Amino acid sequence: MNSPSKIRAIIFDVGRVVINLDIHRAQLGLAKGLKLTPEEVWSAVLKDPRWPDWQEGRMSPRDWHLHLCQRLNMALDFDQFAKIWNSTLIPQPILPDSFFAHLSKSYRLALLSNTDPIHVAHFEANYSFLRYFPKPLRIYSCSVGASKPNPLIFREALRACKVKAGEAVYIDDIAEYAQAARALGCLGVHFRNREELLRDLSALGISFTEYSTA
Repeated sequence: MNSPSKIRAIIFDVGRVVINLDIHRAQLGLAKGLKLTPEEVWSAVLKDPRWPDWQEGRMSPRDWHLHLCQRLNMALDFDQFAKIWNSTLIPQPILPDSFFAHLSKSYRLALLSNTDPIHVAHFEANYSFLRYFPKPLRIYSCSVGASKPNPLIFREALRACKVKAGEAVYIDDIAEYAQAARALGCLGVHFRNREELLRDLSALGISFTEYSTA
C-alpha cells in the first residue's frame, strides 16, 4: 500500500455516500394503479434485461420510459415518470458542502457513480456540492459506458484525475466496489456513516484539524 502522504485525489460514490436515497418513494410512484406491489415493480425494474443498457448510456431517457411503460403497463407521461424517478434523491446531502470545501483545498475531488441520465440531470441542477467537483471529474456509468465493479470505470476516474491508482482514495457504501478499487491499487474505503468516514480518512493521513463536523 502506498504512503498516505502520496494521496492526491479523493473519489466519491454518489448514492448513499454523498446523496441519500429513498427508493420507496419511487416504488410507490411507479406502482400506482398497477396490480403489482411497489416492491415487485422495483424488482422488475432492477432485473429488467435492459437495465445495464440504461445504466451504461445505451438507452435514452425517453426510450427507458417507454420501455418500462410497455413492460409494466404504466400510464405515466415522461415528465411524471422523471419526477417519480428522481424522488429517490433526498434533497439534504449526507456530507455537507463544508466537508468538500475543506478537502478541495488539498486534493482533487471526483465523483464515480453507477447512475443514469435522469438522475445526473437532477442532481447536477439541484445540489450545491457539485461546485467542488470539476465537470471532467464527474464520472458516471451512463457517460463512460461501464459500471462498477468493471475496472474500466475506475480507470476512467483515475485518468480524469491525472493520478496513479496508489495516489487515489475511493469511497463507496458497497464493500464490493471499494474492494474493486483496492484491486486496482487504490485506497478503498467502505462508507458506513459520516463519523466513521472522518476516522477512516484521518487514518490515511488526511487531516481534519481545521474542519468542523457541525
